[in-house]
Amino acid sequence: DLKASSRVTNSELFTLTYGALVTQLCKDYENDEEVNKQLDKMGYNIGVRLIEDFLAQTADVIAKVAFKMYLGITPSVTNWSPAGDEFSLMLENNPLVDFVELPDNHSTLIYSNLLCGVLRGALEMVQMAVDVRFVQDTLRGDSVTEIRMKFIKRIEENLPAGDE
Repeated sequence: DLKASSRVTNSELFTLTYGALVTQLCKDYENDEEVNKQLDKMGYNIGVRLIEDFLAQTADVIAKVAFKMYLGITPSVTNWSPAGDEFSLMLENNPLVDFVELPDNHSTLIYSNLLCGVLRGALEMVQMAVDVRFVQDTLRGDSVTEIRMKFIKRIEENLPAGDE
């Protein structure tokens, strides 16, 4: 299988280059504590990058699986921020607003705001705090419905004292 052999090759390449990296750091720094700090710093930067990749995959899963499963639609994932921590879900049609017209006395009602809560709640379950809001809404006369999502932070699980 090409995919499996590619993973093995990538893993071997990483192992070899990592050994060379550690060797070079040992030559560049006077003691192991400094080398450990540098390795930790590099690992942290990789971890930050992994979360950005995870968020991108999460956006696709939300769009292609969750919306399709529950609403029968597949929004497009667009308008990524340069930092990769924010994107839009564009809904060409929103089944929640079929047959709905907002009365004048509810002009500030965000009729489909339930969707924002669903997205925020689902992502909190995988330790991701996000800001979710409607930017455009066909119910208000816009040509599309746009939900904007911004990654805020990873949620640290706080265990009660004694449960560590």
